Amino acid sequence: MKLRVATALVAAAVGASVLATASPAQASPIDVGPTRLHFDAGPEPIRKHGTLRLKGKLEVDCKNDYIEDFTSVHFADSCEDYAREHRLGYKKLDILFQPSGRHRWYHVRTIKTNRDGRFFTTVSAHHSGTWKVVFKGARRLGPSEASDYVKVYRHKHHHRHHRH
Repeated sequence: MKLRVATALVAAAVGASVLATASPAQASPIDVGPTRLHFDAGPEPIRKHGTLRLKGKLEVDCKNDYIEDFTSVHFADSCEDYAREHRLGYKKLDILFQPSGRHRWYHVRTIKTNRDGRFFTTVSAHHSGTWKVVFKGARRLGPSEASDYVKVYRHKHHHRHHRH
């Protein structure tokens, strides 16, 4: 009798777990907050081996149902009635580079936004190409990316003719 009860409990538990894993597929998906990246790489054009500044900010649209119901965004400006976006602090961003004429993107580094959703880093400019910053998304935050092309030039040596 105990064996039958135990078997029934196991079968019920297995059935419940299968039911639990099947249920979320039928549930309505939860909307994610649409994020936006503002990004600038400069100065441009830049001399080869010069210091390139990569900067910008990560934001999410200020939808009251998103900000209040789904996510508590800490260390960011408030979503007042007049605001359209909310800055996202302490989020990971990937910095990528694609040299001109190439099809492959190279991962340069991973950085985080500061408490105001802003980010800043410097790199050495060696080749012309496109710089890209990528936010892969986070819990209830959608992914976004932005890019900027930078022309790198070689410093031309000007030979001076000296009169003797």
